[in-house]
Amino acid sequence: MTTGVSVSNRIGTNADRVGLGAMLVAALCLVALGAKWVSGAASSVVLLLLLLVLIGVLVLALRGGPEARRLLAPYGLLKPGMLWLALFFLAPVWSLLRISLSTKPSRFSVDYNFTWAFQNYSNAFKDFGTQFQHAFIYAAIATVLTVLIGYPLAYVIAFRGGKYKNILLGMVVIPFFTSYLIRTIAWSTILADRGFVVRAFDKVGLVQALEWMHIMDNGKLLNTPAAVIGGLTYNFLPFMLLPIYVSLEKIDTNLVNAAGDLYSSATRAFRKVVLPLSIPGVFAGTLLTFIPAAGDFVNAQFLGNPNTTMIGNSIQDQFLKQNNYPVASAMSAVLMFSIASLVLIYTKIFGTEDLA
Repeated sequence: MTTGVSVSNRIGTNADRVGLGAMLVAALCLVALGAKWVSGAASSVVLLLLLLVLIGVLVLALRGGPEARRLLAPYGLLKPGMLWLALFFLAPVWSLLRISLSTKPSRFSVDYNFTWAFQNYSNAFKDFGTQFQHAFIYAAIATVLTVLIGYPLAYVIAFRGGKYKNILLGMVVIPFFTSYLIRTIAWSTILADRGFVVRAFDKVGLVQALEWMHIMDNGKLLNTPAAVIGGLTYNFLPFMLLPIYVSLEKIDTNLVNAAGDLYSSATRAFRKVVLPLSIPGVFAGTLLTFIPAAGDFVNAQFLGNPNTTMIGNSIQDQFLKQNNYPVASAMSAVLMFSIASLVLIYTKIFGTEDLA
């Protein structure tokens, strides 16, 4: 009896390390299978190892007693998400990086030769530097515009919406139940040369001013950088508005009232109380807006012109039309790492302590 208790205690004590190790081994097995590190009989061995690891953890939880189950519980909760990321994120990223360093014997070949072809990355920078520039500039401007538009809307809904909050939020979200593509094509109709927007600008005499501001070009609003940025702003506005609204709604209005009791003006109360407490929502909304906007290609395709193409358009062209997977993979990797670097810098500046 004493021996059994001792074994159970040892199992319980080591359960934490075993759970972490089992999760990492299982993730590695899935990456090996998904990225095709192994094939044939070796893939069967890896799959068997994966099953044995999962079964071993279950046996450990049963034999280790309550202490083992308590220590294994966090890894049990993390494991589904970790395994999903390993199979559907890490494995594809590995394949992407491998293809980006490969060469093809010919354009129509389906085989790749891994040759450490770093020239694919130099070609990505050299041939598509303008498209990278467009992607980051357009996405940054669209992100700023979504903050300027979304913050006041979120503020009004959160503090002045009253019983109509749900209706107002519904009015924001309902248009986005339709297809992203259809919404963008609709904007190409709205901004057309004979559309009501251009006609309205012409009637009030704003065309020359807008051309001076480089928003319109020769009386045209469609097929301009402004149209692309406008499409990005419209399509990603909810991704900014909703996180800001959540942050604002959590603010205790008594704090604002207390600032007023201390003879603070409404502007000062907003600047000292509301704005700092809503920064986490702005931070989250910025990430949710900038990241997909930088990789977008639909708005530039339907609202822009050949001189406003973004890197997403070039990646699509290299993948689907030119059949140049190595260069397209290198472009995708550069875009991914560039966005990740910008996000890390942004996180370092603003911090993430209050996001929870």
